[in-house]
Amino acid sequence: MASYFSNVSEEEIKQFHALIANNVKRLRLEHNQSLMDLSLDLGFRSGSFVGSAEACKNNKHFSVEHLYKLSKIFNVPIEEFCKEKGN
Repeated sequence: MASYFSNVSEEEIKQFHALIANNVKRLRLEHNQSLMDLSLDLGFRSGSFVGSAEACKNNKHFSVEHLYKLSKIFNVPIEEFCKEKGN
């Protein structure tokens, strides 16, 4: 049986991670939070992970657990991170 997801390209996955990263950054800025503040709220000791994930650097991206925590921090539904700009 062929996998349904076998036709999902690496580029599509990168674009999806970038969409999420852009939405996290947008919400962080709307809430006037620094990288460090948000990182501490997520349980990190420095801003490097959040900065890398927002910039899609070093193969860092937000996990489902991160998105759940972020939805609580920003008081938004988790699907907010998957919305295209303007939706």
